[in-house]
Amino acid sequence: MNQHVSPPKQSTSLYAETVIIHPRAVKGIYRNLKWWLMALTLGFWHLAPFLRWDRGPGAPDQAILADLDGRRGYFFFIEIWPQEVYYLTGLLLLAAIVLFFMSAVAGRVWCGFLCWQTVYTDLFILVERLVVGDRPARMNLVRRKWDAHKITKTAIVHALWLVISAACGASFVLFFGDAFQTLKEILTLEASIGAYSCIFIIGGFCYLLAGFAREQVCLYMCPYSRFQSSMLDEHSLIINYETWRGEPRAPMRKGGTFEGRGHCIDCKACVQACPTGIDIREGLQMGCIGCGLCADACDTVMKKYGLPPHLISYDSANNVEARARGAKGETRLIRPRTLIYTALIVVIAAGMMISLGTRRTTEANVLHERTPLFVVQSDGTVRNGYTYKVLNMIRKDRTYRVKVAGLEGATISVVGGATRVTETELQVTGDDIGTFRVYVDVPESNLKGKKTPIFFELTELSEGSTLRTESLFAGP
Repeated sequence: MNQHVSPPKQSTSLYAETVIIHPRAVKGIYRNLKWWLMALTLGFWHLAPFLRWDRGPGAPDQAILADLDGRRGYFFFIEIWPQEVYYLTGLLLLAAIVLFFMSAVAGRVWCGFLCWQTVYTDLFILVERLVVGDRPARMNLVRRKWDAHKITKTAIVHALWLVISAACGASFVLFFGDAFQTLKEILTLEASIGAYSCIFIIGGFCYLLAGFAREQVCLYMCPYSRFQSSMLDEHSLIINYETWRGEPRAPMRKGGTFEGRGHCIDCKACVQACPTGIDIREGLQMGCIGCGLCADACDTVMKKYGLPPHLISYDSANNVEARARGAKGETRLIRPRTLIYTALIVVIAAGMMISLGTRRTTEANVLHERTPLFVVQSDGTVRNGYTYKVLNMIRKDRTYRVKVAGLEGATISVVGGATRVTETELQVTGDDIGTFRVYVDVPESNLKGKKTPIFFELTELSEGSTLRTESLFAGP
């Protein structure tokens, strides 16, 4: 009797070994644009902490500063207090919608030109190119056995990477203290452990992500590539390969012509220039960051053979299809999707600007004491204690008048000041929080229950503006 024997199961590995990508150097409009934007972004990151902005005596004069000790955030003429952290939420929301708008208009243009991962990876590759050489030289160095030449070249590259990474981490720290003083402390080894820890962590991530992970960050770590297609439509400008013109592709032989064939000579210059190693001729892919370097590489080849440029270019799917039919393409930047994003950007930005321009310069907070909730005094009045905080958000001393409303016959007492008065004055220094211990006394016969709402009315005497803060008055 024959017995059926199942073939042994073969295990399939889901692991794909990382292939080191060595992008070749190209010249062209997109490469030049990337150089300019790299200079702007790195210039801002490393020089912005040293910009000065005069805010008056006693105030920090650094234009952009996150003052952790003083619990303030400064951006030129804007000063943000801890309780105004919602402005940060609005800023993040605005940044997200701007990113969506950029994607709807020109695909992953943020990834290709402005993302910090792209900028620093580009800078690290530039260092490799200057020290080792272009793509062939770098590939030969990787394949070469370890000798004095390889050790020297590799050591120089990594030393420069470490210097750049340390500068990246140090620039982050400079935004949290006076830049000149902090930089001096860092260089003279007098900075805090926290400062050096930040430099080590930020610089370490810069070194690892830009030096080793590179395109792996874009392909696997960054979520943006996963949902980019949901923000595109047929009118979005993305990197496109004109299949109708390039195919059928074939190598160009000496003395050959382009009759009966496409303009693509299958030189793979576009693949070699791509920092993520994809072949754009296979269509839009998750790995495409929209940097345009493949287009520059292709235009160089087209120029060499006297062919029209833009076989690979920033264009919309609609335009590519139209030209394939022999029709004229049309770029539509204004459409419902972009109009909605624009409206949201305008509304959020205008709302934040109006809020900043009309925000109060005084804030108050009242906290009811819990132990005890109330005290019945010998004269028949009931006393409640409160901690009353007044925030003076301008750099000028101010005088306020405070009184209690909501309960008939209520009097107020301030520790170290007036006692049992209907209203009293409080002095708060500029750019500071005044903390006061306050007692409110009310005849027991005037109470309306065990808990009665009361209001602290604070009036700024020079301006006449009044701020009302609600609390509760507890009774027997």
